[in-house]
Amino acid sequence: MKKPRYTPLQISIHIFGWYPLAWLVVRGLTDNLTANPIQAISQWTGYHAILFLTLSLACTPLNTLFGWRELLKRRRALGLYAFMYASLHMLSFVGLDYGFSLKFFTEGTATKPYMLMGITTFLILLPLAITSFKWWMKRMGSGWKTLHKLVYMAGITAVIHFAWAKKGDLAGLSGDIVKPLIFAILVALLLILRLPPVRRWASQLKQKTVSILKPKPV
Repeated sequence: MKKPRYTPLQISIHIFGWYPLAWLVVRGLTDNLTANPIQAISQWTGYHAILFLTLSLACTPLNTLFGWRELLKRRRALGLYAFMYASLHMLSFVGLDYGFSLKFFTEGTATKPYMLMGITTFLILLPLAITSFKWWMKRMGSGWKTLHKLVYMAGITAVIHFAWAKKGDLAGLSGDIVKPLIFAILVALLLILRLPPVRRWASQLKQKTVSILKPKPV
């Protein structure tokens, strides 16, 4: 039997990837973007940027723990959706908030650390998105993997940007910190699971679990 061209997971990821943008467009066309539409657009796109970035970081650890190899094929799509929403977030901020005024944007960056951290995250994601295709992978060779390890740094800076933009204090556990704290814990766990000793331990644990659960021949 011929394999289907698209897997259920692949279809689900693309539906989920475009849904936030479709929701935003429908809300905008029906004039239903809250009393502060610029803030709503910025927060909605920023939230989904960090969500898709976290999901892309989860693919390798979940494969290590559960042997779900198809997730490795979906990292690029999730990463590109993260970049798409990060770009929309950046565009809404620079265009709608600052009217594409370089002067005001530069002054805002100098006085608001969360903006600097957001720009840093975007600038990290930019070369990763550009070089995410197979042509670049072949052309760059081993340097491609080295470059794409910067996604770990992007995960960290994205969480910091999110926390600071929410005006919460993660260290002091005060302010609006629930969502930033959840993302901080998730990203930290995903990065820890990528450490070679932890990854080897997780692989060994998976093999032992499979051998225990495997039916014994009668």
